[in-house]
Amino acid sequence: MSASARERAEGRGLWRWGVIATAALVFVVLLAPTVRSYFAQRSEIAALEREVAQGQERVAQLEAEQERWKDPAYVEQQARERLKFVRPGEVSYTVIGADEIIGQQVASGQIPQTQPWYDRLWASIGQADRTEAEPAP
Repeated sequence: MSASARERAEGRGLWRWGVIATAALVFVVLLAPTVRSYFAQRSEIAALEREVAQGQERVAQLEAEQERWKDPAYVEQQARERLKFVRPGEVSYTVIGADEIIGQQVASGQIPQTQPWYDRLWASIGQADRTEAEPAP
């Protein structure tokens, strides 16, 4: 093979590689945004699936709570605990200074702090009447 034929063959090979490289570059440039959006959508779908699972779990919890509220004994228990209701003929006692005892028990970790709704209401009324400069009693 002559030198000029060899140079033409090498030139065609170089030209072919140049065309292949250019085509590959165009392919990568056109494909990159599509691949990026695919992965972004997959992560968004995964996040939404987690959110749906959490929502379904919350619905199951609320349905279980709704079933508990259909039980008259549970309703009575909640009325006694939260609202301090009593049956006719029963006597309700409120311990004066119970807040100190509860505070000590909470500090020692014996029981969680809970206040009846009317105590929280009265405290919020007192808080609303105070100005910023006045210290809390």
